[in-house]
Amino acid sequence: MIKITIFELMRAFNLSVIISTYNHPIWLEKVLWGYECQSLKKFEIIIADDGSSIETKQLIDKMQMVVSYPIKHVWHEDIGFRKTVILNKATLASKSDYLVYTDGDCVPRKDFLQTHINHRQKGYFLSGGYFKLPMGISQVITKYDIEQQHCFDAAWLIDKGLKKSFKINKITASGLKSKLLNKLTPTTATWNGHNASGWKADIINVNGYDERMQYGGEDRELGERLFNMGIKAKQIRYSAICIHLDHERGYVKPEMMKKNNKIRKVTKSNKVIKTPYGIKKDSVK
Repeated sequence: MIKITIFELMRAFNLSVIISTYNHPIWLEKVLWGYECQSLKKFEIIIADDGSSIETKQLIDKMQMVVSYPIKHVWHEDIGFRKTVILNKATLASKSDYLVYTDGDCVPRKDFLQTHINHRQKGYFLSGGYFKLPMGISQVITKYDIEQQHCFDAAWLIDKGLKKSFKINKITASGLKSKLLNKLTPTTATWNGHNASGWKADIINVNGYDERMQYGGEDRELGERLFNMGIKAKQIRYSAICIHLDHERGYVKPEMMKKNNKIRKVTKSNKVIKTPYGIKKDSVK
């Protein structure tokens, strides 16, 4: 019989949040303040760091001293785009049975994690989205604006220069309207690395991310293997809200996309469930 102490129960996590990052410490700090504001409190953060320089480590060291949740920094050497590799390492380092995956440039609204918890269901993963901000607004958002949730207020954003459009419903919709938009959106529910969640056991069963893949569809390929295993997707893009801070993407190369598309084509046509290039390299012969 396994005994669990009261202290261990108090420290048990409702979920683990895995945040990918690479050399964007200013943006990452804003994201981490967003998690300090969460209405749900029992969670851990795993930073999946694809080889950032010392500035990111210094930021994480600082934030570990001031936020109320635990942060684990999982890092490997920078020898090129290896996001899938570090995500697999972070997945193994997580201590919860339910995992939320997002990026270090996505600031969550205060109900972000509670929304993922409320919608989680066995046999499903959750597919969220983001509301992309222009660079100017991304830069002016402060810790105070995150604490006061100004950056999720349409009037505040418009005052800062945001152009009005239907897309603003991604952060203003709530209640019945958000449920209706989730149902009616023409966007397919896919595994989106900036805002997706699922059961750790399901992710382990498909052997995590395919480590051959670089930028471009590497997240969706994981979702496609979950589909092949019989897992379904629930759309929550108008419910689980985060704002995306703008940045350059110097790491994007056409050959990456071409290679990834070939892998995804095989995944779909052959109904691949477990990748032989994931967490366990010998899982499939």
